[in-house]
Amino acid sequence: MDIQATAPLPAAARADVTLQVLMIGLGSEILAIRTESVREIIDPVPLTLVPGARSFLPALINVRGNVIPLADIALRLGLPRGPETPDTRFVVVEIEVDGDPIIVGLIADKVFEVTEVQSAQSLPTPRIGARWNPDFIQFMIRWGDEFVLMPDLELLLS
Repeated sequence: MDIQATAPLPAAARADVTLQVLMIGLGSEILAIRTESVREIIDPVPLTLVPGARSFLPALINVRGNVIPLADIALRLGLPRGPETPDTRFVVVEIEVDGDPIIVGLIADKVFEVTEVQSAQSLPTPRIGARWNPDFIQFMIRWGDEFVLMPDLELLLS
């Protein structure tokens, strides 16, 4: 059986590199966000909806006097958005988009833990049979009994 996968793994995934990541939940999926991108994790704060904004960037939030966009990455990945729960958190990240540093809040249904994963254990992302859009996933990793998605945040948010 031939399983079609995405392009070759990025260099960081091919070499045996230890990645420190924050594990977050989006519905039944688990994503790994590199800790060097994470600035803080906060409880949900009031939103200001932005008329005409892109569907996955629907609102702005105020984080200690700084107004930042809030991204619904579940929607961008093509995953269903569940209701807010007591476990919902906003993960504030700083990434580069088109060479410019930006700060964005990501909606997470749950935040699990910071852990280390070996990039040598990465798996190619299947192009078919997944509930999420594979174009935004760099690679997958095993974490216990789970498959964890390593998203390309720059591509996901651009």
